[in-house]
Amino acid sequence: MGTIKSLNKWANAHTHFSIDIVRIALGLFLFIKGLHFMQNISTLNALFEPIQNIPGGMLLLHYIIPAHFIGGILLVFGLLTRWVIIAQLPILIGAVIINFTGEMNSSNLILAIAVLVVCLWFLVYGSGKHSADYYLKMQQ
Repeated sequence: MGTIKSLNKWANAHTHFSIDIVRIALGLFLFIKGLHFMQNISTLNALFEPIQNIPGGMLLLHYIIPAHFIGGILLVFGLLTRWVIIAQLPILIGAVIINFTGEMNSSNLILAIAVLVVCLWFLVYGSGKHSADYYLKMQQ
């Protein structure tokens, strides 16, 4: 817990609106990706073809859409940011692995790696000073 407090103090001292804009853009991207997967479930099924024999594959399909959808909304507001990122990490790591085991699509691979790097940044950085987390913390 002390590590998280020290990271929050550092992040609040070094906060900028540009970092908040990146967090909001990441949240919107994940939300839109969740909507896209909801509307095109066949696309999501096609992505899972290389690993369809893994036990619990259908559970993974039902995990991805709500994690992107709800996680995107929470990231936009900066609420529970680290928890949302932890929920996104298995999906993003899986997206990178799927590009190597299935048909390689370089644009999807670059996008998955970029989102993974940004998520890792926010896992360390947190939600920042201009977020619901910070507002609620100050109300205590």
